[in-house]
Amino acid sequence: MFYPWRVVFAAIFILSVSACATFNPRPLEEIPFRERAQTKSEGKVTVTAAVPSAEESRRLFGVNIYERGVQPIWLELGNKDEKPVYFLPVSLDPDYFSPLEAAYVSHFPYVTPANDEMDRYFFRRRQRIRIAPGTVRAGFVYTPVDEGTKEFSVDLVGEDHDVRTFTFFINVPGLRADHHQVGFESLYSKDEMKSYDEERLFRKALESLPRCTTNKKGTDEGDPLNLVVIGESEDVFHAFIRAGWDETETIYTASALRTTMSFLFGGRYRYSPVSGLYVYGRRQDVALQKVRESIHERNHLRLWLSRMRFEGKPVWVGQISRDIGVRFTTKTIVTHKIDPDVDETRDFLIQDLWYSQGLVKFAFVKGVGAAPISEPRGNLTGDPYFTDGLRAVLWVSSDPTDFEDVEFIEWEVPPFH
Repeated sequence: MFYPWRVVFAAIFILSVSACATFNPRPLEEIPFRERAQTKSEGKVTVTAAVPSAEESRRLFGVNIYERGVQPIWLELGNKDEKPVYFLPVSLDPDYFSPLEAAYVSHFPYVTPANDEMDRYFFRRRQRIRIAPGTVRAGFVYTPVDEGTKEFSVDLVGEDHDVRTFTFFINVPGLRADHHQVGFESLYSKDEMKSYDEERLFRKALESLPRCTTNKKGTDEGDPLNLVVIGESEDVFHAFIRAGWDETETIYTASALRTTMSFLFGGRYRYSPVSGLYVYGRRQDVALQKVRESIHERNHLRLWLSRMRFEGKPVWVGQISRDIGVRFTTKTIVTHKIDPDVDETRDFLIQDLWYSQGLVKFAFVKGVGAAPISEPRGNLTGDPYFTDGLRAVLWVSSDPTDFEDVEFIEWEVPPFH
C-alpha cells in the first residue's frame, strides 16, 4: 500500500537537515598549526611540513575529519632548481586518501549544496604533484590518522630520476602520552650518573642489573628485564615509531573508557594505557605498543632511563612481552595473557628494528637468569614464562641504517645461534 504521508515526511526531514547543515571552514591564517612546522632542505629544494591537531583540522575543514579517519598533512614545497621536481604522495603514506575521497567520507547526509562546496574546498587545497622551477607550492595531503608522533617521508623526484627524501617526526597535540609527564632531565643528579667507555666494564654493569621488574612495593618479581636500549631519547622514539610502534596514553577517564570498550569488544585501541611495573622504585618512564587485530593481541614494552651512559649515550633498561589473549585471575579478575616464550618476543624486536632501519648494532648479555620450559617462572599475574636468561642490547638511531650494515657484537650467543 502506498502512503503519501511517508514521502512527505521524508521530504520534510531532508529539507530540514539541508537547511540546518552548513559548511564553514576557517581561513588557514586563523589556525596556528604552522607554528609547529618543521623545515628541511637538500640542495635547492626545501620541504616544510606541519600536522594540524583534531581540533585545528575541524576548524580548517569545517568538519571533524579525524573522526572519519582522515588526518591532513600540510606541505610547502620550494624548488629553486632549474628543473621541475615531482612530489610522490605514496612516499608519504601508501594508504593516503585522494582529496575527493577525503571530502566524501566527511559529507553531510542528504546535503548536496554543502557537500559540493566541501568537494571543491578539499580539492583546491590539495598538494600538487609538479613543482616548477623557481616556485613554491603549498597544500594538504590526506592520510590515515596517527595520534601522538606522526612519522612520514616526503620524496621529491627530479627529471633525471634523482630522489630527495625528507623524513619528519612531528608531535601532534591531543594524545596524553605517558612519557610526556616524565621529567627526564631531573630523574638523576650528576653525582648519580655512571659513565662507561670500556666495553668490558659496561657489559659487567648490564649483567648486574635486576633480573625482573617488581610490584610497587618491590616485594614480588614481575616480567623479566630482557631489554637494553642505547640512544638519545629522540633516537629511541624515532626508531620505534618508524618501525610502527605507538605511544601509550596515561590513564584518565577517556582512555580508561576506550580501553574498557576495546577489552570487552575486542577493539583496536592503538594507544591503550599499559599497567605499571617497577624498576628503580618507579613505574616505567615510557611504554610503547604494536597492536594487531585487537587489544588482546599486541606486543608491548616498557623502558626506564637508567643511571648509566655508554660512550656518551643514555642507557635504557626495558621489558618486552607479547599479549596473546585474556584470562581470568584471582589477583586482577581479568588480565592479558602473555606468550610464555618471552625470548621470541625479544628476538622479534631485533628483527623489527632491523628491517625498519632503526637498528645500528646489537648484542646479548646475561642477567635475566635462565628458566627452562620445564621449570618456568611466573610474573605478577601468575603467567608462566621461560627464557634462555639473556637480555638484548640494542643501539638505535634516528638515521636509517642499511640492513647489511647492522653489526652483531658477540658478547653472548643465544642457543638458537
